[in-house]
Amino acid sequence: MPSLPRPKVGIVSCSGEELAEGTVTRLATLKVLEQLRPADTVTICLPLFLAGGEGDRAFARHHPTITVDGCDLKCAARGTEMYSARPAASVVVTDLAREHGVAPITGCRRLNEAGRQAVEITAARVATLVDEVLASRRAASGAPEAAAPASATPQQEVQATCACGSGIPVSKLAIAGKEVEVVALPPILAQLREAGRQPDEALAKELLQTVKIYNNVPPDDEAAWTAALLAEYAAGAKEPA
Repeated sequence: MPSLPRPKVGIVSCSGEELAEGTVTRLATLKVLEQLRPADTVTICLPLFLAGGEGDRAFARHHPTITVDGCDLKCAARGTEMYSARPAASVVVTDLAREHGVAPITGCRRLNEAGRQAVEITAARVATLVDEVLASRRAASGAPEAAAPASATPQQEVQATCACGSGIPVSKLAIAGKEVEVVALPPILAQLREAGRQPDEALAKELLQTVKIYNNVPPDDEAAWTAALLAEYAAGAKEPA
């Protein structure tokens, strides 16, 4: 049976190399991507994103993102909102450092002890936000709540992956007279068809619930989404093998 893709959160970190806090954002992001939440996150390259990288921008349009900025200019947060969508959450290193009483951070190439402490604090905060964003998606879909790992507990360490290689397909569907891009629809439909499910009311409810794990479905539009999804399922089920 086809397996459904795992929902991912895109992490967008600041690229400011003139500030030590910029170095903190990149090291903290790497720790989340490779150690703390490698199974749940992908990286979005901010310079490529701002320069028009379609893979990164497409991911940010359809998936939740968390921005990690070094200072209150919030270049990553502003750029993400300008070119794709508002971030699900944002972190600012200078705010975190002040909140935790971290001493002045210095050393763009080699961080001082305060900088290294800030990396750990920032990474833990981002990991917690990843868990919260994914839990919110599950709650919105009505899916069973999964136990979130402790933010400081590493998953199996892997090499960081890029948003443009996330592998989650996007389909276009006519919903309430508009063309809407729907994330992960092909494998969702394939899994249900292989299980031999009939296009009835029970399937419609389950189909919407699963689609909402990957997509933001406005409550007022749920009926239109349900009708369109069920019609798409029924149409595909009639096609010859």
